[in-house]
Amino acid sequence: MHFRVVCLWLILIAIGTRDSIKAANASGGPGNGVMEEPEFVDKIKNITVAAGRSVQFSCSVKNLGTYKVAWMHYEQSAILTVHNHVITRNPRISITHDKHRTWNLHIRNVQEEDKGRYMCQINTVTAKTQYGYLHVVVPPNIDDSVSSSDVIVREGSNETLTCKATGFPEPSVKWKRDGNSKISLNKTLQVTEWEGEKLELTKISRLDMGAYLCIASNGVPPTVSKRIKVSVDFPPMLWIPHQLVGAPLAYSVTLECFTEAHPSSLNYWTREDGQMIHESRKYHAENIVGDPNYKTHMRLTINNIQNSDYGTYKCVAKNPRGETDGIIRLYISSPPTTSPKPTTTETPMRVKDFGFGDLNNSIYGNPSSLTIHLDKDAKYQSNLDDVGKSEQKSNSEDSENKQRSSDEMGNSVSAAAAAATENLLFAFWTFGLSLRALLR
Repeated sequence: MHFRVVCLWLILIAIGTRDSIKAANASGGPGNGVMEEPEFVDKIKNITVAAGRSVQFSCSVKNLGTYKVAWMHYEQSAILTVHNHVITRNPRISITHDKHRTWNLHIRNVQEEDKGRYMCQINTVTAKTQYGYLHVVVPPNIDDSVSSSDVIVREGSNETLTCKATGFPEPSVKWKRDGNSKISLNKTLQVTEWEGEKLELTKISRLDMGAYLCIASNGVPPTVSKRIKVSVDFPPMLWIPHQLVGAPLAYSVTLECFTEAHPSSLNYWTREDGQMIHESRKYHAENIVGDPNYKTHMRLTINNIQNSDYGTYKCVAKNPRGETDGIIRLYISSPPTTSPKPTTTETPMRVKDFGFGDLNNSIYGNPSSLTIHLDKDAKYQSNLDDVGKSEQKSNSEDSENKQRSSDEMGNSVSAAAAAATENLLFAFWTFGLSLRALLR
């Protein structure tokens, strides 16, 4: 211990010895009785506390008499209190007691430097001492002065993000992407999270753009985090889904381009002569921001198309990193046609000769719908031929039925005539027999 502490305690011991002698003399001398030396009643408890909280060490003694109790910080060799007096200049330290039996050392707003051994000592001739240990845990804190902030990088370059955290115990640092996207460390390695104070990104692409979270924790709440935004700059790029678009006169049409750019590009449309197209009753242009926000959907609607509206249109995108454009050609096309609805004509047909009642029969005349397509030999085909074939087949079947009926009727007449002849001959033969009998 430091020299001043030794000296102070020599003084305290001397004071204690002097007070003890006075007390003995006041009681009639040492022969009149024996004074009991003070003793500790309980052990001092070790304490763990989070920085910023308050804490209290208690030291219980008995038979203190005229002796004194002092509190010291052992590692700092600092006397904090002696009996009822605060010696240290630290305003966060105070002392209380319970009728000289329990001496309480109070520390407000505990700091990390307050950790260590605290010593309660009685100034007997041979000093009596007890220790209690103060563990100070410190929640994690991210030091912004030595940590990365928002950065802007060119596509294809490398970047290292740094996150420095303090606390006790020493915090661990993890990295995650906002939205739980994967972290691309290089072309072949992607991870959900990365541990360490540094996060190295190589050959950054636009897909790496976004917010990265640095999370520090050490088991002492609260866990803290820092959000670092990584912006990736690149020149505009264009995609055109339809480079040739047809539309009839007096119709409306919408031309489309898709762009990617960062920072956001200036997007506009021009005619083939380079004249910029402005908002009007004829033209309506809109830019729809996509997800992620470096994507934009460009749309140009042309209303009431006239002959002068046909030709070339150009979509243009510019930003500080460069510019690009794309061409769409608008040509005249025929108005769309609609197919007639299928129809069938039904007429009633009564069949009386055979006693079958009324029947409804569909009459297939002209085809209800016509399907025409162009085959490989550039010939038009339709279902008219099929209908004609059906009609020919139907007519042929009717002729065959009529011929069959005529033949059957002829056969019936022949059979009836033969039967009548046979009956007539039988009648003549019978008549002849009767006449012969009469003549006899």
